[in-house]
Amino acid sequence: MKTAILTAPTPPDSSEYRNSTPERTLIIRLLEKSHNELHREELARALHLTCKEQKKALNRRLHLMERDGQLTFNKQKGYGLVRADDVVSGIVIGHPDGFGFLSCDNVEDDLYLSKTEMFTVFDGDRVQARISGIDHRGRQQGTIIKVLERNTTHVIGRLQVENQEYYIKPENSRIAHDIDVDGDRLMGAKAGQYVFVEIIHPPCRSYSAFGRVTELLGDATAPGMEIEVAIRSHDIPNHWPQQAAKAAQSMGGKVTEADKLNRTDLRSLPFVTIDGEDARDFDDAVYCEKSKNGGWRLFVAIADVSHYVHPGSALDQEAKKRGTSVYFPGHVIPMLPETLSNGLCSLNPHVDRLVMVCEMTLNASGKMTSYKFSEGVIHSHARLTYNQVNALLTSSRSKPCQTLPDQHAAITPHICELYNLYSVLRKARDKRGSIDFDKQEVQFQFTEDRKLDRIIPATRNDAHRMIEELMLCANVATARFLDKLKMPALYRVHVGPRDKKLASLRAFLGNKGLKLAGGNKPSPAHYNRLLKSIDQRVDADIIQTMMLRSLSQAEYSIENQGHFGLAYPAYAHFTSPIRRYPDLLVHRAIRSVIHQAKSKSPLRRALNIVSRVGRTMDQRNTKTEALDSTKSYPYDNSIMQDFAVHCSMASRRADKASWEVEAWLKCEYMQDFVGDTFHGVISSVTHFGLFVELEDTQVEGLVHISALKNDFYHFDAVRQKLCGERSNNSYGLGDSIHIRVARVNMERRKIEFELATQPATQKKFKVS
Repeated sequence: MKTAILTAPTPPDSSEYRNSTPERTLIIRLLEKSHNELHREELARALHLTCKEQKKALNRRLHLMERDGQLTFNKQKGYGLVRADDVVSGIVIGHPDGFGFLSCDNVEDDLYLSKTEMFTVFDGDRVQARISGIDHRGRQQGTIIKVLERNTTHVIGRLQVENQEYYIKPENSRIAHDIDVDGDRLMGAKAGQYVFVEIIHPPCRSYSAFGRVTELLGDATAPGMEIEVAIRSHDIPNHWPQQAAKAAQSMGGKVTEADKLNRTDLRSLPFVTIDGEDARDFDDAVYCEKSKNGGWRLFVAIADVSHYVHPGSALDQEAKKRGTSVYFPGHVIPMLPETLSNGLCSLNPHVDRLVMVCEMTLNASGKMTSYKFSEGVIHSHARLTYNQVNALLTSSRSKPCQTLPDQHAAITPHICELYNLYSVLRKARDKRGSIDFDKQEVQFQFTEDRKLDRIIPATRNDAHRMIEELMLCANVATARFLDKLKMPALYRVHVGPRDKKLASLRAFLGNKGLKLAGGNKPSPAHYNRLLKSIDQRVDADIIQTMMLRSLSQAEYSIENQGHFGLAYPAYAHFTSPIRRYPDLLVHRAIRSVIHQAKSKSPLRRALNIVSRVGRTMDQRNTKTEALDSTKSYPYDNSIMQDFAVHCSMASRRADKASWEVEAWLKCEYMQDFVGDTFHGVISSVTHFGLFVELEDTQVEGLVHISALKNDFYHFDAVRQKLCGERSNNSYGLGDSIHIRVARVNMERRKIEFELATQPATQKKFKVS
């Protein structure tokens, strides 16, 4: 039975009422009383609207109320009131094809936003929307009610001109809007050049966004343009405020005698730094010695940035804003000015430097039995490279330890002792079950005018692994220290695989005849066991990639949740305060405790932070509530939580910017190889085609499904394959194929491949 239609009382002046648009409150009151949705005709009758003009006015009012989030509309049921649980807030995620999604607060599933809804917003805007229905693919649709925050103030892109009208196409592919620019607001820019544009008026349903050029970057082919674009696309701070620059300059280049007071003097110990050939900032130095009981004393000395960069200072504000140094091929945006990062704080050889020292005792099995922290001063005995040290280590395996060049002969035995410790730590790591991903990376080599010359594999050797293992020891000791004291601090956490990703990985492995043990809660050891079992397979790299994809991304947190990948119950970042803000915060926490321990003898004895001998803090039943760090360490959990969110964002931002620059360079490089044939491996399979990665360079391109001739192919998501409908042909993840470079689209940073038969002479990249 149809619900009876309620009617509104006829107003006193019916002629005036008939000529006006019905009030929103009256429509809402009718719907509230009906307890049901009502069609437009039913509302018109209830409101005593009879003439054509009145109904048109009602129609306009209903559309506006729907747009403003007061009403919902369903073709079958009509108009109804919006329920509170149908209204959500979140961040807009744009798609290159013009539609988008709303990442809702505290809701797992995203809302689909049509192209029409995306007309008024940019990727990254924060909006309020209502759940308005289900689309043809079964996704919940959203209708934007209100823009809460406009988070796009500037856009970078190439200037275009059409019919004497100027506009830019944003470099960010998630922004599908063109930005209109007046011809008198171009700052001299010409069509095709990259410009930075300030948004004057955001987009709306009636017209496009409008902006003005604030910076002319130059031609797309200019050397280093890829970095300039990435910096602005991701809003990476890259100019030093005058106050911060002056503060760094005023510190000079030498450690003063006054700064060395009340520090542990370790200058006689033969500390060395071991880094890449092109490294310019050295933030860690190492030394170890054999103990009488068969174990080792390991010293990891880290640049004491906290001595120079104080909380709230101009330098600190800028370092916090940057969050991390950003590394591009051949270029770096440092977190600290170079006078500090490459000068006063860098552990350069043969000069005194201030350090935060983590001294650890490890037994013959590589287990850490004690640790302590102190403020020290060292004098690095040598700046060594990974290749130098690896050459030494390689020769020492078959004969007595050989020496480095003459000037380093005295430190050769100490390097060999570091390697002896590393060998034990490596075994302990395997026993612990740490996931040992060792994915191949590449290096970009440039000519003098910064034209990309070649892309070559980056080789990791035992010297890299040795330093990495020693740094892990210091980071673990730091995490234990922070956890014991319950200080507001940042941990580097990595949770295990999520259910959906784990299920996808298991399905993929099943089709490869492989199995990941551990059921619904696999451990790092289960992952590592599988990695070792595929070591000799030709598709080992792609299996490793899929295993990596199943894991979540590491992040910073005030809660110690452990590190799944490294198989540590507690892990923190301590070893790179020159280039990571979380490490600087950790140093400040340790520093505050050291200073209190120096001034309060009972606390000093209890914590044993700076004493030369004795058991360490984590082996004693200390009363940690006695610690008061509010003066030298002005952070509580609320402030630290904000740091965790910001530093995690800065880390992801840096990674994305680096990836985009690498993608640009790879596209630029491949322009010289259009028409050539290469061997590759299918790295991803989608419903629209195959992504293929080329050997040696890690260049990736797409074979679109339309390029697979002579059959109609279906996507098998479970087996990660494209399967021919009539033939038995299939293309699956990890398959080796030959491709021809069809074209390179520099604007979209896309490389298109097509299938090819194996040529008589296959094209090879320059790799040496």
